[in-house]
Amino acid sequence: MAGCRRQERQSQEKLYRQFYPVLFALCKNFFEDKHDIVTAINNGMLKVFTHIDQYDATKGEFFSWMYTTVRNAALTLLRDRKTQQFDYVEIEDKMGFVAPENPFEQLSGTDIYVYLMQLPVATRRICSLYYMDGFSVKEIASSLAISEGTVKWHLSESRNRLKVIFENPL
Repeated sequence: MAGCRRQERQSQEKLYRQFYPVLFALCKNFFEDKHDIVTAINNGMLKVFTHIDQYDATKGEFFSWMYTTVRNAALTLLRDRKTQQFDYVEIEDKMGFVAPENPFEQLSGTDIYVYLMQLPVATRRICSLYYMDGFSVKEIASSLAISEGTVKWHLSESRNRLKVIFENPL
């Protein structure tokens, strides 16, 4: 950390390599293409290195701050992409939505990743933001620039697909 604060390239590289696998798994929830995944990680880590002086240890762990920064960079990349519009079909907000329970509560991190990868990328993004990161429907809709109805549809779709997957394990 001290080396990163001094803008030492070796320290930055060491930090980057240490957390790359976790950040890759995070960004893989948002993108299918490896180039997009690495772009999101690099954008996020650039922000981490640029704003590392803003990190306050009294407010939480460094990993959580870094993870949030990279996740927000991935969301920004999604929002900025014009092609992102093709991932979602806007749904009217008339459909009901109830989230009775988190389908991932009883699973380990590795199992969750395996199941998430079986979902379509747009549904996986929303499912991950809602169940794994604790975003509200409204926050997801705002972050991805889609309607709340579309978010609700993807959450419902993820539960339906995961139910089939859980009933017929790999």
